[in-house]
Amino acid sequence: MKKILLILSVMLLLPLQACAQEKWREGTHYTVISDTATDKKEVLEFFSFWCPHCFRFEPIVKDIKSELADDVQFKKVHVNFMGFTSAAIQDDATKAMMIGRELKRDTELNKAIFNYIHVSRSSLAGIKDLKNIFVVNGVEAAEFDKMMKSFGVNSRLKMNNKAIQQYRKHVRSVPTFIVNGKFQATFTRDMNQADMVDLIVFLSNKK
Repeated sequence: MKKILLILSVMLLLPLQACAQEKWREGTHYTVISDTATDKKEVLEFFSFWCPHCFRFEPIVKDIKSELADDVQFKKVHVNFMGFTSAAIQDDATKAMMIGRELKRDTELNKAIFNYIHVSRSSLAGIKDLKNIFVVNGVEAAEFDKMMKSFGVNSRLKMNNKAIQQYRKHVRSVPTFIVNGKFQATFTRDMNQADMVDLIVFLSNKK
C-alpha cells in the first residue's frame, strides 16, 4: 500500500515539475554560466547598500529565503564596484555586514544600513558612520571596533571579494542572483514578486 501511495505522489509531482520547466525558460528567465554546479545548493545575491533597487528588493529577498529548502544556503555578497563611493568605503560596509553576521543580527543591521542611506538620506562616509549605525542599534562601540579589526571579519571580507572576482564578468548590475554557481536569474518586466521568488526556488533545485 505504501509503495502504491509513493508512486501516486510521484505521478502527481511530475506534472508540477513539467509546468515549472515550461514556465521558466533558459535564455529568457535564466542563463547557464557554467558547465558544472556547486557541490552544495546555494543562492548568491550580489547587492550594494547604496543601490536603491537593492533596497526595494529586500522584501523579495525575505520571501526567497523563507521559500528555499533547508539544504539551500542563501548568502548576500556585497559588491565594491559601485560608483556611489570608493571601493574602500564599500569594503568597510562589507565588513560591517560581516560583523552583523557574526553577531547573528545581520538581517536587522543590514536593514539599519539600508535605512540610513535610503530613508534618512544620510551620507555614509566610512567606518565612523557605520559604527554610529551599529551603536544606535545596540552594538557596543568597543565590540564594533574589536570585530572590525578581527581575523574572522577580515577573512569574511576576503571571501566576499573572492566571490565578486569569481563572478564579476556576469555581475554587471545589482541585484544579481547566481544560483548553484551555474545559473544567473533574469527578471523580466512581466514578472511579479511571487514569480521572482518562484524562479529562484526553481533554479535552486536545478543542477
